Amino acid sequence: MGASVTGGGKQDRSRGRRGRYRPLAEINVTPFVDVMLVLLIIFMVAAPLLTAGVQVDLPKAQARPLPQDNKPLEVTLNQNGAIFLVDTEVTMDQLIPRLSAIAGENRELRIYVRADSRLDYGSVMKLIGAINAAGFTKVALVADNKNK
Repeated sequence: MGASVTGGGKQDRSRGRRGRYRPLAEINVTPFVDVMLVLLIIFMVAAPLLTAGVQVDLPKAQARPLPQDNKPLEVTLNQNGAIFLVDTEVTMDQLIPRLSAIAGENRELRIYVRADSRLDYGSVMKLIGAINAAGFTKVALVADNKNK
């Protein structure tokens, strides 16, 4: 004859079954953390590559950035006096027709002028004057607000 350690009976058997087949209530977060770390590394490597544009040494300023509702066009004047519309080098004669073609009838398009700090004031004002003479009224100068 066999003896039962738990005391036997119908109640003890049902309790034992519930204890054995209980679902695991822990969430394994290790794969989630692994995926997040890989994505973090990918974005850290890719972020510097997303900043496109012509490299210029911008003048320093204390002003805060203006609130933006749509993406402006960038016109860049580098240290050598070359003019770039976004990333494409253009001459002064090509700039206004290209700006007009991009803007169409919208003369309220915002245009940011990025000029190298080593340029003289006259060349920057000549560029802004040409853009303004074409009918574009929202022209702004871009400055680097980092204090170095």
